Amino acid sequence: MSLETIVVWLIVGLVAGVLASRVVGGVGGLAADIAVGIAGAFIGGWLFSSLGIATASGILGTIIVAFVGAVVLLLILHAVRRSTRRARA
Repeated sequence: MSLETIVVWLIVGLVAGVLASRVVGGVGGLAADIAVGIAGAFIGGWLFSSLGIATASGILGTIIVAFVGAVVLLLILHAVRRSTRRARA
């Protein structure tokens, strides 16, 4: 994997993670936003291909897919956090 590819993944992860954390509410700082954005790219890619949804090509399409996946991931993380807080109370 080239340095350029890694930088693109980090940028896509950062943009998607920050946008998703602004919409849903984040789970941490900048590093967490990047991690959520990168994981969201995988989740979004799987979700879009499973549903047969075509996206725009290029960096914008990648960011959109990663954003949707990051939102899904954050919603799941928030639901898990709430359920574990209720279980402790």
